[in-house]
Amino acid sequence: MVSFKRIFADLSVFRREYLRNRTGFFFALVFPVILILIFGAIFSGGSNGPIAVYAQNHDSGPIGAQFIHAMNSTNVTRIFLLPNNQSLTQYLQSNSGDVGLYIPQNFSSSLRPGNHVNITIYSNPSDTSGQIVLGVANGVVNFLNLRLANSSAIVGLQSQNVVSKSYSYIDFLIPGLIGFSILTSPMFSMVNISSEYKKSKFFKQLSLTPLTKGEWLVSKVIWYVLLSIISFVLMTLFGTFAFHAHVGINAAVIPFLVVGPLFFVSLGMLVGTVTKSVESAGVIGNIITFPMMFLSGTFFPISLMPTYLQAFAHVLPLFYLIEGLNNVMVYSNYSQAVTDVLVLVVISAVVFVLAVRFFKWRED
Repeated sequence: MVSFKRIFADLSVFRREYLRNRTGFFFALVFPVILILIFGAIFSGGSNGPIAVYAQNHDSGPIGAQFIHAMNSTNVTRIFLLPNNQSLTQYLQSNSGDVGLYIPQNFSSSLRPGNHVNITIYSNPSDTSGQIVLGVANGVVNFLNLRLANSSAIVGLQSQNVVSKSYSYIDFLIPGLIGFSILTSPMFSMVNISSEYKKSKFFKQLSLTPLTKGEWLVSKVIWYVLLSIISFVLMTLFGTFAFHAHVGINAAVIPFLVVGPLFFVSLGMLVGTVTKSVESAGVIGNIITFPMMFLSGTFFPISLMPTYLQAFAHVLPLFYLIEGLNNVMVYSNYSQAVTDVLVLVVISAVVFVLAVRFFKWRED
């Protein structure tokens, strides 16, 4: 029979041992908060001002100057005119400029029906500001074409949000980092504990006590559930008060804060049990952990990934943990969250049974 007295006795011993390890405490509770502060500060939605565009206007007529004035009037771009006697591309390369604008000679006189003339945008493919400037320039070009053709607009374009609530990066970062904390803390800890205890014959000593393998593992699950709840509270409070995140806090997050640690404690135990040494356990743990960390939507949405990586993400358990937290905390989509938690329950039960099955007090 399962004895809760033995479980809580082992939990008390493990708690004292864990709190003596300042490194584990740091990575369990402090490090995720530091990530919230760093990423929140970077993507807090503050404006960096207009995008600098270095331009040369070789046009002697009025329309080139009007084009530059129109670009400045958008407040998205700020045009810096360069002398026409130097190379625009060379200036951009020498001064780390990312975006350039070139208006050719006789631009104004060339604008007549049946004739085509180009304005050139130079941009750095690795910098997203070039696409923004290109979009602004395209809008000015369309307006200029419409005016030169003496036409009136027939088709308009308006934009509306599909949902009434507007989201910011920090809203999605908090669930992602909560999932990150639930992954890393128990996973790395249990991989090391199981392999080191096996090497030091500590499991052999535990076999002489009434404590069962399942009870020992359950006590670790309870401890990491408590850590996950504390980490959840800290990250949510910091994200809400420091960066005005809009995330919901309700009872629907509790299943994820329980099932998540259950899965990763069991997985870490399984990895540490089946490997032959502490070193190989750490390597295999990293091989399992890092793909989940970066491909499950922890730091950025998986919708930005290629299709084949999105398909791969759907087989990662961390994806369902983070997706479920997003559905509960951001979208309030509780029906989909039920599906996410059911997937986690099934795979957690399987991995827990496997961990207990292959976990041995004594080596053969």
